[in-house]
Amino acid sequence: MKNPDILVVGSIAFDTIKTPFGEKKEILGGSATYFSYAASLFAPVNLLGIVGSDFPEKEIRKFEKRGIDTSGLQVRPGKTFRWSGRYGKNLKEARTVSVALNVMDGYSPKLPEQYRNSQYLFLANIDPETQLKTLKQVDSPKIVVCDTMNLWIKTKLPELKKLLEKVDVLLLNDEEARMLTGQENLRAAGRDILKLGPKTAIIKKGAHGVIMISGKDDFFFAPAFPTTGVSDPTGAGDSFGGGFTGYIAARNDFSTARMHKALFYGAAVASFTVEGFGLKALEKISVSNVEHRVKQIKKLIQI
Repeated sequence: MKNPDILVVGSIAFDTIKTPFGEKKEILGGSATYFSYAASLFAPVNLLGIVGSDFPEKEIRKFEKRGIDTSGLQVRPGKTFRWSGRYGKNLKEARTVSVALNVMDGYSPKLPEQYRNSQYLFLANIDPETQLKTLKQVDSPKIVVCDTMNLWIKTKLPELKKLLEKVDVLLLNDEEARMLTGQENLRAAGRDILKLGPKTAIIKKGAHGVIMISGKDDFFFAPAFPTTGVSDPTGAGDSFGGGFTGYIAARNDFSTARMHKALFYGAAVASFTVEGFGLKALEKISVSNVEHRVKQIKKLIQI
């Protein structure tokens, strides 16, 4: 039986990245790209996004070879979205050097007819108004997972809150959770997020793992994989979202217990992403590689 399709909307970009371990210019990135590469390890992905006429045909073919449907990829005259960033020694957060929206400016998603019945919807990190426009075009998704960031919390909070009323799972990092709720304690922040609409809050803490709050204060922790070869953290959060959503879609089960397990898969996939610049590591791994790391992560919390 074919696994249910996952629909993702987000950015597709060319990134220029500098870390203490090197620098890469104009490499493929973007929230939808990292998510798609990660989720397609487990289930088919429908990609919704926009690129410029400078976007190489070979990159589209790479998507398709991974089971990523590109029918929803708009190609518009102009340049593809660009982002440039630098990381300090602690690699915790990138400092944005430059952003050029290019064809992303004013992007309004239009779903191909065959995407409307996608059962799993992932709203990757883009403008919450664009995320909501996408959600309204999907007929009846089983589960809606949303990622966001500090920029939208600062500049589009009313629009974000309107979106969160319709979301099942919210992904964000620890500082964003504090910013959104005003709570310093992350468990309290998670409870306040649930009051905004989501049934589940997943708070990412980078190298310190991830916590999940759902239902009647159900609290669960999953550690990160202790990789020693971090080169580039870009896309780790998007890859986590891809591993998490891909796993539950492949099982067609989004019960609380299944989502607990999915956290380990998200963490394992993200651990590969950070070991190479851009998509380099994700391009090479298989589900068996991920399974091996999941087993190692689980050992970290066994008594």
